[in-house]
Amino acid sequence: MTTNDSTSLLRRAVDVPFRAQTYRNLLYLGMAFPLGICYFVLFVTGLSLGIGLLIVWVGLPILLLTLVGAAAAAGIEVTLARELVGVEAELPSVLREATVGDRVVLPGDGFLDAVRNLVTAPTTWTSVVLVLAKFAFGIAAFVALTTVLAVSTGLLAAPLLYDNPDIQVGLIGPADVGPYTLGPVAVETLPAALGVSVLGVLSLFVGLHLLNLLARIHATYTALLLGIGSDDTTSR
Repeated sequence: MTTNDSTSLLRRAVDVPFRAQTYRNLLYLGMAFPLGICYFVLFVTGLSLGIGLLIVWVGLPILLLTLVGAAAAAGIEVTLARELVGVEAELPSVLREATVGDRVVLPGDGFLDAVRNLVTAPTTWTSVVLVLAKFAFGIAAFVALTTVLAVSTGLLAAPLLYDNPDIQVGLIGPADVGPYTLGPVAVETLPAALGVSVLGVLSLFVGLHLLNLLARIHATYTALLLGIGSDDTTSR
């Protein structure tokens, strides 16, 4: 590794709180939980209604609309991956075929052909997988975000909180040793509190790098899922 490479690597390690991309990634992760819940509820509701009403044929159009909704949700995910994380991903083939210039058209030659394209396109079903996976990812992203921010903020605030008898803060354990505790260790002096705040800086840097990686992994996963079968659909 050259000196320039080492310098660049070090710079990227320490400038993570000052990069705009970091905060775009945090926004991407922060939106994952509400979007995941919304996708999951709408998809499960549509699936349940569609299956329950199949006996009277009303369920079939509901199921088709549910698939269209999954593709539309995948389209939202593609936009977020592109605009926030900077990962290029393709729209589901149904959405690509339904867009001609600025107009939205029925893909294929008529309604039945459009339905056939919807049901047989691999990206329709990978969109369903993406929608369901978003719920689990949203929970993981929420836990990761709140953990990194809560732990880092608690450590950084040690110099302000360590000698306040009205505030009890217990990090990595209950606050039963003193006003401010780090596991079994009570932080009772300013030098100790400053040392804890240094630990908070380190945890913030490491946490932001991990959150950036988490956002990148999910955006790449989105691109890979929606890239399945794209060559086939393009050549049709």
